[in-house]
Amino acid sequence: MAFETLDVRDEDGVLFARILSPPMNLLGPEMVRDLVSLIETAEVDDGVQVLVFSSADPDYFISHVDVTQVARYRAEAAKLVGEPSIGLLFRRLSESRLVSIAQIEGRVRGAGSEFVLACDMRFAARESAIFCQFEQAFGTVPGAGAIQHLTRLMGRARALEVMSSAWDYDAEQAERYGWINRALPAAELPEFVRSLALRIAAFPSGAHAVLKDRVNAITLAPAAEFRRDSDLFGEGMSSPEGVRRTQAAMKRGFQTRDAEMNLAHLLGDLPRETGPRSSDR
Repeated sequence: MAFETLDVRDEDGVLFARILSPPMNLLGPEMVRDLVSLIETAEVDDGVQVLVFSSADPDYFISHVDVTQVARYRAEAAKLVGEPSIGLLFRRLSESRLVSIAQIEGRVRGAGSEFVLACDMRFAARESAIFCQFEQAFGTVPGAGAIQHLTRLMGRARALEVMSSAWDYDAEQAERYGWINRALPAAELPEFVRSLALRIAAFPSGAHAVLKDRVNAITLAPAAEFRRDSDLFGEGMSSPEGVRRTQAAMKRGFQTRDAEMNLAHLLGDLPRETGPRSSDR
């Protein structure tokens, strides 16, 4: 398999996919195209049972979507799920017979966070992993599954905290809140994930599929809820306020590698709304 943004190797029923899309692993049409191809190919290969995703960039796992390429990456997602929605693409990964594991180092924000939430398990480097759902800073809501997953994983209060604050959370806090399975020392993370993946792949594949189906019946939101969140995200980003705040963020370095090392502070410095409040009218 040849990919533009993924380096894939096979080991005893496990596909290890390393993400590399310079300069900062933005989720754009090329990465979505590669994810579609990887999922399609792996699902029809009886020899593959587990997918492990990691990043070749120590500072960024998946930063977030490329906001300049929304129509293009949605079109790539539609090639697998029949609808222009990365939320439904990620949900397809959750539904798949394949067991998926995210091995997280560096920043995973916005749709990057939603991608790892769609994976069946998430393990993160204690020293470097950073998580964030920043959509509220742009006047919109997460559109690719975070509302559905985080509310179920964390409970109402913590889900509202992390999504409404648009703040960065380190791996230890993410572990306490249920965002990830475990935070591990970076030096131990790759071998821990590899050993777990190979152990799972050694068990009967049919049992994995049945188990995922039963767990999903309890925990995976209906596709209609993902569609609704996707629509709301698009409406918010295209609203006058969403456009204004996106433009302001771009002027401050949004979607540049250096500026996004401390994205939470950049977003906190965006200009406040200047229009009249309803109470002033």
